[in-house]
Amino acid sequence: MKTKITDLYSDYRKGSTSRREFIRKLTVITGSSAAAVLLLPILEENELTAASKQYSEPDILTEFITYPGVTGDVKAYMARPSTGNKFPAVIIIHENRGLVPHIQDVTRRMAKEGFLSLAPDALSPVGGTPEDTSDVGSLFRQLNSEETTGNFVAAVKYLKSHPNSNGKVGCTGFCWGGAMTNQVAVNSPDLDAAVPYYGSQPSPEDVVKIQASIMAHYADNDQRINAGIPAFEETLKKNNKEYQIFSYPGTGHAFNNDTNPSRYNEEAAKLAWRRTVDFFKEKLK
Repeated sequence: MKTKITDLYSDYRKGSTSRREFIRKLTVITGSSAAAVLLLPILEENELTAASKQYSEPDILTEFITYPGVTGDVKAYMARPSTGNKFPAVIIIHENRGLVPHIQDVTRRMAKEGFLSLAPDALSPVGGTPEDTSDVGSLFRQLNSEETTGNFVAAVKYLKSHPNSNGKVGCTGFCWGGAMTNQVAVNSPDLDAAVPYYGSQPSPEDVVKIQASIMAHYADNDQRINAGIPAFEETLKKNNKEYQIFSYPGTGHAFNNDTNPSRYNEEAAKLAWRRTVDFFKEKLK
């Protein structure tokens, strides 16, 4: 039952299930509408738990900022160590739910590793990520793909010259953000390192444009995304690009998301994170 509920809630929060349909299905699973109504706040509280951490971490500084993008001001969440002046910079790109508390938490984690971390909100042109993300899919469909990529490429430029940056910039992202990380690598020759997590790969003709060092993480059980790995690796190798590719046995798509119990794989997530941080420390020093 727990897996069914978490999967159902995940679909609801991603916008693929309406609130009415979510409550109807949750009522079927729990056995009554009263039980469903009582359970909903608990599910929401589990998702928001990560956000509360920012108030108990004095070793980092956080703020919401805007930076200039191709569509105008782009909203973003920034975190950095509370001591020191210059840090390697890392862009964190969210999944297809927007700049939710989980991604803000990931941004703080990266700051705690010694980076100037920036999580742009792709939905800035349509008002930003709403508090209720049940219909967030409709907002993503309003975005222009080229402009959206341009807004993330603009984040590279912004961090290159930021007063707290050492001038080196990396990028990582998850699911939708993993695919966007690949697009940033294609479209920004100034990017130094890219770490896509289970993201769709760029076309072979675009791969040749990549200048950044690549470290790609994939789930073992993710057929649609993994179908693109052979061509991606072949083109990277053929064009002498610096890359590493890792696949994690027994995992499914979104294995890094610790707010989704049905998909989160703690062992794989910790290993991928350690590899990611070490990679950035090497490439962005």
